[in-house]
Amino acid sequence: LNQNTRVDGLIVSNTTIRREGLVSEHASQTGGLSGKPLRDLSTATIHDMYKYTQGEIPIIGVGGVSNGQDAFDKICAGASLIQLYSALVFQGPPVVTKIRRELAEILEKEGISDISQAVGRAHKK
Repeated sequence: LNQNTRVDGLIVSNTTIRREGLVSEHASQTGGLSGKPLRDLSTATIHDMYKYTQGEIPIIGVGGVSNGQDAFDKICAGASLIQLYSALVFQGPPVVTKIRRELAEILEKEGISDISQAVGRAHKK
């Protein structure tokens, strides 16, 4: 428990009501939007929260993760953990193995031996 904030972690960010740039017959519907349309906004928000918290509070990255690159991008932005929802619903449980395999390939290609080395990597460049 962080004594200053009394927050153990943050979940960033699982839905949005923003529709800018959404091309779909359902674009005018109201309510929360999740999955791929949220991916980039979510990653940017994770990046901002990591910077704001100076990397001292674990972030669970959520929003539009459907492959290893999506997961890696959120980890580099500052996520310590990744949560799946839409991809799990639409692709089923095998998506977990697929993302894990793809993420391992990216880490190897980047010369990263431990995933913790990638957390917040975008801030260290």
